[in-house]
Amino acid sequence: MKKIVLSLFVVSALFQSCSSDDDGGSNPNNINTPATYEFTRNDNSTVSFSGQTTRIQMAEEFITALKDDSSSKAQLDAMFAHVEGTDDFSDAALNESNKNIRSKVAASTDYFSANTTTANLIKADFDGFIASQVSEVFPNWDNVATAGNAGQLQQAGGGSIRYINAKGLEYNQAFAKGLIGALMLDQILNNYLSPAVLDAGSNKENNDSGVVEDGKDYTTMEHKWDEAYGYLYGNEVNPAEPVLGADQFLSEYLERVDGDEDFSGLAGNIYNAFKLGRAAIVAKNYSVRDAQAEIIKENLSLVPAVRGVFYLQAAKGNLETDKASAFHALSEAYGFIYSLQFTRMPNSDAPYMTKTEVDAILGQLMEGNGFWDLSENTIDSVSDAIASKFGFTTVEAAPAI
Repeated sequence: MKKIVLSLFVVSALFQSCSSDDDGGSNPNNINTPATYEFTRNDNSTVSFSGQTTRIQMAEEFITALKDDSSSKAQLDAMFAHVEGTDDFSDAALNESNKNIRSKVAASTDYFSANTTTANLIKADFDGFIASQVSEVFPNWDNVATAGNAGQLQQAGGGSIRYINAKGLEYNQAFAKGLIGALMLDQILNNYLSPAVLDAGSNKENNDSGVVEDGKDYTTMEHKWDEAYGYLYGNEVNPAEPVLGADQFLSEYLERVDGDEDFSGLAGNIYNAFKLGRAAIVAKNYSVRDAQAEIIKENLSLVPAVRGVFYLQAAKGNLETDKASAFHALSEAYGFIYSLQFTRMPNSDAPYMTKTEVDAILGQLMEGNGFWDLSENTIDSVSDAIASKFGFTTVEAAPAI
């Protein structure tokens, strides 16, 4: 795996330089890549992704509410599909926003603009997680769960209490990890980095001529690229110099995967590709821009795949001795596997795993009594199937022993 990541890094590095302004440079590609993600025009920043930051922060509050058994279905539905001016969140700025989470779930141009049937099915999955949490788990909050009965289980040694459905699934984990794919990855990989969005209408002509949006300092193409950046780095204290772990979604799990020595360098490759791609837009070099988009697609797609296999393998050792820990890990795996349908193979218009393939795996995990019946053989079979699709091994993604 390191060899794959390294090869992409070399491709990215070939286009890098040490300069740091928007005016282009003297290298063969006329692209100056800044040291950090900072771009200016007439001394004003041209970087903007406030809408993405807002949705990440809405999602953070939403997941907290989904774990509170005093939340009603109406409250959770309202947070998920927030309407401007309603008091759905504790943060007044979020309440005033005209953004919401639900409208951007399964909403990319490449995958869903001509496939609203599938998009609606995916939105319905998330609506269903909410409804089932309220109708199945909340009423059994204080009951001990057993096979076929929702309730709670405490991790061994007086650890955390997990609240699960009749098959052992934590809906809050399915929702949170599924959102990484259905919102963050889908918007980054299949929408904002797509030529169909970057070059839509007169975007390329206006970018070539330096025509900025009304009242703004950026061209539309620059802004679209920044919006992709915002879904990964938008909740950082200083997004220009991200440290990762800034939210519980893509930022946290890119950091986790990058911390695995088998995948180290992944985060740097993605950050460098974002910088170079943005600099290439400034330099009007669209072939370099598109090459960086492909690097981002390949590297970011690894995140849910690696973490899905990681959690499957993490659960194996606890299946018999600590079901609460095992089911928690399996619930995280469930959400990450759900996210695989939103990945993107570079230089293609397809995910690494289709919705049909993902649904088959999730159905396998939920057969019979679900996690209560799951065997180590099934976990290994599913892990190997995912790993082979993405070009790594189960051993590489598994927790260190």
